[in-house]
Amino acid sequence: MLVLSRRRDESIMIGEEITITIVDVRGDKVRLGIDAPPSISVHREEVYQAIQNEDAAMQDKTSPQT
Repeated sequence: MLVLSRRRDESIMIGEEITITIVDVRGDKVRLGIDAPPSISVHREEVYQAIQNEDAAMQDKTSPQT
């Protein structure tokens, strides 16, 4: 894992199309701004995990029982 230090209003580039900007820092909370093309999904980790779990459950329901 790459670990980078940034201050408010500084950015990180991922490839040529994704920019992550530090919008605000208050105590132990950091607000990020993410600029990415519409073709790239961006989710908080807990939302992504919920989507994955839901997809797996739907696939289990549609799989033929053997």
